[in-house]
Amino acid sequence: MTMPALQRLREHFPSARITLLTVRKLADLWLCHPAADQVWAVGDEGLWTVARRLRRGRFDLGVIFPNSFRSAFELWLGGVRERIGYAANGRSPLLSRPVSRPSRFVPMRKRSVTEIKRLIAGSASSPLDQSPQQAATHHTDHYLHLVSAVGASAMPCPPVMAVVGKEQLSVRGRFGLTNDVTWLGVNPGAEYGPAKRWPAERFAAVAREVAAWPGWGVVIFGARADQPTACAIATELARGGNRAGEPRLVNLAGRTSLRELCAALSVCRVLVTNDTGPMHLAAALGVPVVSVFGSTSPELTGPGLPGDEHHEIVRSSPPCAPCFLRECPIDLRCLTAVQPSAVLAAVTRLVARTESARAAG
Repeated sequence: MTMPALQRLREHFPSARITLLTVRKLADLWLCHPAADQVWAVGDEGLWTVARRLRRGRFDLGVIFPNSFRSAFELWLGGVRERIGYAANGRSPLLSRPVSRPSRFVPMRKRSVTEIKRLIAGSASSPLDQSPQQAATHHTDHYLHLVSAVGASAMPCPPVMAVVGKEQLSVRGRFGLTNDVTWLGVNPGAEYGPAKRWPAERFAAVAREVAAWPGWGVVIFGARADQPTACAIATELARGGNRAGEPRLVNLAGRTSLRELCAALSVCRVLVTNDTGPMHLAAALGVPVVSVFGSTSPELTGPGLPGDEHHEIVRSSPPCAPCFLRECPIDLRCLTAVQPSAVLAAVTRLVARTESARAAG
């Protein structure tokens, strides 16, 4: 969700050398990205190690997207001349230009169990009832507001990333993602916690229906921790078959690098997913996304740009949602109320929309 802000920085400073400092596990996302000239990956290096590296870089300007104290302290110790970041967590003295949050900023405040039970009982209201749904600033806007402090445009733009042709050819060959099949991506995991995970059997129900469409197949995505869920979905699909016999099925859970994940996502016609990282990757790759939201708010973290017709959000509206909790303290009604038929209808709409766009040229 920082990509639009980086893109606006590149537009504003077209001749600057832009270095992205990021955690090692995400560094490969930025390979070949036009907004960054180089990527510095950090893992468990100490504070002084990072600071010394920054000093050697002799940077004129640092834009600090994370709100952590350490991220500002690193740049201060690293001698970065100008340090721009949000005034948060007591770090304003470390910033040369502390930025106030946008007026419509909504924090992701977790509800308490007591508050949830009162809301379910209909005996309480919460400030969150009015905030995320009616006055939210999407996180992409939050980052765009930050770069506007250095003169870059805050005008929303979609996040964009790309894979090169050889990457796509490689994953097609390695994993059997043949181009004679139209692929539905299914991403049933969510690292944040079970309150974000739509039930696996419902993903399977949607995948089974789509696998029965002529020429369609299903590719399952996930991390190593998602392998049991992915295998359960694959077993359900294999048991059900389709009208043409065995479903075309590829299970990639735990089998891909980050770049391979991006390349495999890029071959999908549609991705059905929870609110999680691959959702944002698919949107940035131009893949239409159907996102099931439970404990979180699409107004804050939905795929692509808010209101983007290339994507569909499916959710229910219990009074306790969004709670932003990792685990539901009651009955997970925000997710169990979402039926496979609603998600399948959203997939059908996106497919029809993309086919109409292709027909129009």
